[in-house]
Amino acid sequence: MNLIESFKISIKALAANKARAALTMLGVIIGVSSVILLISIGSGVTKEVTGQLEGLGSNLIYVMPGNYEEMMSGNAAAYSGAMLGRQFTVEDVNAVETQISDKAYVTPYIENSARVVRGTNNTVSTVLACGGNVGDVMDLKFSEGRGYTRSEVMGSARVVVIGTEVKKTLFSGIDPIGEEVKINNQRFRVIGVDIEHGGGMMSGGQDNAVSMPYTTAQNLFNSSNINAIMVKAKNPDDMSYIEMRVRQILRPDYGTDFSVFSQDQLLGIMGTMMSVLTYMLAGIASISLLVGGIGIMNIMLVSVSERTREIGIRKAIGARTWDILAQFVIESILLSVLGGAVGIALGALGALAISRVLTTSVTAWSVTLAFGFSVAVGVFFGVYPAWKASKLDPIEALRYE
Repeated sequence: MNLIESFKISIKALAANKARAALTMLGVIIGVSSVILLISIGSGVTKEVTGQLEGLGSNLIYVMPGNYEEMMSGNAAAYSGAMLGRQFTVEDVNAVETQISDKAYVTPYIENSARVVRGTNNTVSTVLACGGNVGDVMDLKFSEGRGYTRSEVMGSARVVVIGTEVKKTLFSGIDPIGEEVKINNQRFRVIGVDIEHGGGMMSGGQDNAVSMPYTTAQNLFNSSNINAIMVKAKNPDDMSYIEMRVRQILRPDYGTDFSVFSQDQLLGIMGTMMSVLTYMLAGIASISLLVGGIGIMNIMLVSVSERTREIGIRKAIGARTWDILAQFVIESILLSVLGGAVGIALGALGALAISRVLTTSVTAWSVTLAFGFSVAVGVFFGVYPAWKASKLDPIEALRYE
């Protein structure tokens, strides 16, 4: 027998038990589609996070509480310290702004979440809050209305700029400018509508956000904490100097328990974190492929038992050990290859469907990884049943009932 004949016999054997073959492939299908789907989500989110950070400008510096360099090196104490440690205050922001105002724009940054209500309509939105010079730090654009002013920040004015999704949910067909919404049972006047950022997780989150003065947010959430300080260099050539000065200003009070990142550094950290997340998702999904492989082994062992007499007849008329081994390995590989092909199609379709909610990106390496792993699973879990079949004694096999 040659491989072509073994291939034909394997196809006939699988066709004779279509339902069993389909159920056996199901584990591989689920595994491959899960790997592709989860990796596509991880890759899509990575691209979007990178795009959002790059869109803020190359001369932006982020100052955050917590030693993220220690956290990235796996220091558990640093991680718990960042989660439970001190937060920045308005005094910290003022100290930084006072000493580098000639070189950079500085604004505090607060992020939280709250339910926004208008009449019977409501939505849970991200609350973003900055200072009066937020327009100098971030390139803000409005489709309607305006942003909040320095005087509104100083007066803790209850004014908000809403995202496009908030507008659609609360003000369908109505001009929102000048209208009121309630956040935590407090009334706020809508003064502007942000431009649409798109349907991804990060940008979609901006579309479902409300922006307000940071002083107003502190009163709303009854907290004086500042989540981060954002600094934008007026001249990109001053970036190194500004980073050094920010460290000098904050070190007496915070020691090493804070982090200063340029955009490139933050992109590198975010890229590393998202890559780890993507690989972790792929590893979790791969577990189902192993389960599918065990299913293939189980069915192939059953097939060997059912076809013991057939194996005995073939050996009695001259079939070699290699012929029997090749036939059963080919059957196992066919199950995994067909399951992998269907899984790739379902994974791609699933990624396309989810792209309406999250940014997804089906990459060539994820397809190659998932398909290659499925074939490897078919070979690995098919070898033992094939070896067992090839070692059957033809006389004993002929006696088998």
